[in-house]
Amino acid sequence: MRAYPYERPTGPVTARVTAVRLSGPGDHREQMDTRGYSVVEQVVALGRAERDDWQTARLTLTATVPAREIETKGHWSDVTVVAVLTEGATNTRTVARLTPDVVGGREWSGEIELDRDDHLDRASLIVHVVAAVGGVEGRVIASTDKEWLIDMTADAPLRHRQIDLTAVSFARSAEWLRSFRDAPWILDTAGRMPVVRLNSDFEGLVALLDGQGSKVEGVVREILLAQMGTDVWTAVFHTAIGDLEIEDDGTPLLPPDWRGEVLREMLPDIVPGRSVEDALRDVHIRRTGEGSWADLQPRIQYAASRRAEVPRALADTVRDIERLDQENRA
Repeated sequence: MRAYPYERPTGPVTARVTAVRLSGPGDHREQMDTRGYSVVEQVVALGRAERDDWQTARLTLTATVPAREIETKGHWSDVTVVAVLTEGATNTRTVARLTPDVVGGREWSGEIELDRDDHLDRASLIVHVVAAVGGVEGRVIASTDKEWLIDMTADAPLRHRQIDLTAVSFARSAEWLRSFRDAPWILDTAGRMPVVRLNSDFEGLVALLDGQGSKVEGVVREILLAQMGTDVWTAVFHTAIGDLEIEDDGTPLLPPDWRGEVLREMLPDIVPGRSVEDALRDVHIRRTGEGSWADLQPRIQYAASRRAEVPRALADTVRDIERLDQENRA
């Protein structure tokens, strides 16, 4: 927990996006369908936009602040509420002031606009309450605990991304894939997002994963997907941890793109009981030769299998096999 040298309210700050308008050539604005953003997930999926030529997106949002606590305690003055939109991949930062719906009220509203050309992947939207404390202006006295994610390419407002699966003939594809012609799948992490390349030359694989076939094949499909998921999570973790930006003092930094998301997701299982930053430092030290990297491999495998839901898939497979066996005997 971070300590502050000044008083801060204990009440929560929340934010919600209530509308998204897209602007294209000629400043023609179009309201985005409400299915393109989720209050539960706190994600805006701009890839769902019906028009492909949009240039800017204007987000309307409302924040709720602990106004009564701020007023009664009297530690703070000149209170302002601001929305801050940032993206590490492009080093873009946009700030917008919100205004109170009622003087002294809990809800503050406003709009923040992002330019499509300034963003590549996912932007983070956080609301801060800023005030003067003890004569010092510009103190951040409260913030939203959970950020909104503004996803530039996703077509569904989901916080946890799904790995893209693409079927391709390894034997007739790019040269680097031809050397894997006997493999059922390969994870490609060279692009902006990781992609699982399914080998369409592997007889029956694509049909099996598409859910076609008998009950027995359905059982095989579930355990196969779990195994694929474990491979994917293991591979993306090693990719993420192997390409870190390091500060001058040797501190590793969380990447701003999907690699950072992978590390935040898996590190609590790999180094339990530590903050993400401390866990990242520990794993980086071990990987670079100080400490036992080999000792972490079971934890990495465990974290990957948990994300792939291997225990559930295996338990379901055992039950399905028993049920099929009983049906056959009957």
